[in-house]
Amino acid sequence: MRVAIVGMGFTPLRPLSPEVSYKELVYETAVKAYNECGVNPRKDVDTFVTCAEDYIEGTSIFDEYTPDQLGGALKPNHTLTQDGLQGIIAASLQIMTGNFQIAVVEAHVKSSNILTPDGVALCALDPIYIRPLNLNPYFIAGLEYDRFLRANLIESFECGNVVVKNKRNALRNPYACYGENITIDDYLSSEPVSLPLLSADISQPADGCGVFVLASEKVAESLTKKPIWITGFGWNSGSPNLETRDWVCLSYIEKAAKMAYQMAGIKNPYFELDFAEIDDTFSYKELQHLEALGIISDGNVFARLKEGVFHPEGEFPVNPSGGSLGMGYLYEACGLLRLFVACLQLRKEAGPFQLPKAEKALVHSWRGLPTQSTACVIVSTERG
Repeated sequence: MRVAIVGMGFTPLRPLSPEVSYKELVYETAVKAYNECGVNPRKDVDTFVTCAEDYIEGTSIFDEYTPDQLGGALKPNHTLTQDGLQGIIAASLQIMTGNFQIAVVEAHVKSSNILTPDGVALCALDPIYIRPLNLNPYFIAGLEYDRFLRANLIESFECGNVVVKNKRNALRNPYACYGENITIDDYLSSEPVSLPLLSADISQPADGCGVFVLASEKVAESLTKKPIWITGFGWNSGSPNLETRDWVCLSYIEKAAKMAYQMAGIKNPYFELDFAEIDDTFSYKELQHLEALGIISDGNVFARLKEGVFHPEGEFPVNPSGGSLGMGYLYEACGLLRLFVACLQLRKEAGPFQLPKAEKALVHSWRGLPTQSTACVIVSTERG
């Protein structure tokens, strides 16, 4: 059974949103999604999925606080402490059982409410061996970045080209809040955080919310004239422990991508997909993920970046929306944001950042430090 995206809503990202609570943010976004497909959540929706983390929300058992503003009171609800893209997969699996016809997926963040984001990240580290060191969590990204550069015999300024590309892409995206016309010199002059990691390498937090309405193929085309079909998906988690993980091979991403490609019948993603919206929490991650996802498998990812292959006008656009570096970092809502902008492209509704060819795309998420948790979704205008 195929699953389609029939409605979606997202708030424009902002560094601060003091005029609204997270409940108002969610309600506003849910109304947008429901209006797109004419769905009444209290009558038509069979199941609700929310992606949230108690530490980020600052509230224990946070799933008790999500049903009301989604219209999901007294309906099946469950919360995943995972990225929003995994919520899309969870909802799709429910629909594929045949017991549900319409599902809603929501993820949000009020980053501006998080007083100690580094403290939250520290809580995810090993409490015996790593956390007592009381290091800034970005040291993990610094170590991985350094290993990535050494393995490829590349200087760090090469990854600065990702920052330049994505921030410039974001200038054309009305949902983005960190668009900027910068140069490599601007990048190199940014503050060091955990060398070779610079402050410009790190996507900055933002406030935002996304809501998606999914439907079975039985009812999808009665709800919208522009269904976006989910033709494949995959997920995987590697080791959460720094001392036992592989710092070179991202096997967890390779496995998730392979699962998604097999389901979608894709053998060569570079030639069979039109573009990709992938995780770029840190600049080097975009390139690292392109290799692990099998999009670039010849080891020439840096050369392809220099040649402009990943630019909007290139042969294989990557993050034409600006990615997290240009749009903002949304914690558990990052995957939904990547999916939202990919769907805008497929529906030919991306406006100033619309690509000329957009029929099939890869959407990828990574849950961030210190995890090795990932998800991939293939979306298409064709049912497949």
